[in-house]
Amino acid sequence: MEEPEVTEAKKNSCNKEYIMDAVSKRGKILELADESLKNDEEVVLKAIENDGEALEFASDKLKDNKNIVLLAIKNAPWTACYASDRLKADKDVILESVKTYGQTLYFASEELRDNEEVVKNAVSNKGLILKYASLRLRDNEEIAKIAINQDKRAYHYLSERLKQSEEIKNLIK
Repeated sequence: MEEPEVTEAKKNSCNKEYIMDAVSKRGKILELADESLKNDEEVVLKAIENDGEALEFASDKLKDNKNIVLLAIKNAPWTACYASDRLKADKDVILESVKTYGQTLYFASEELRDNEEVVKNAVSNKGLILKYASLRLRDNEEIAKIAINQDKRAYHYLSERLKQSEEIKNLIK
């Protein structure tokens, strides 16, 4: 049996006033809104203010809106995965996410996977995400130390050169 608020949201999916009120209380009700409302910046902002995860249900156009995506990330850092490809290549967006959710590096552009600041922030809270850093940065001693101190298993993703380093080997003992 469906929750009453879900049934009502479906009945009122085209009613902006109703949907605005509903998403202000439960952001993910955005999923049930008409496509035109999923593309309405005011409605989507209201939903994301309540629950950053509502970004999943926003239109592609709004998933390409930097302010909307940054707000979603502030409320739920992992939602960077829903950002447009353009924003997955935006250093500000990815950096904001990896500061608290290193796993976002997986969704970052190839260029950002080779950015020292982005990768340092990512591995500082998710050492294993080193796996998705560029080969160049997997050979960076400072990044290697940060990653291993966070999770010793990051050792497996280091360059062969760093795996032979006595200093690095001592970190995993």
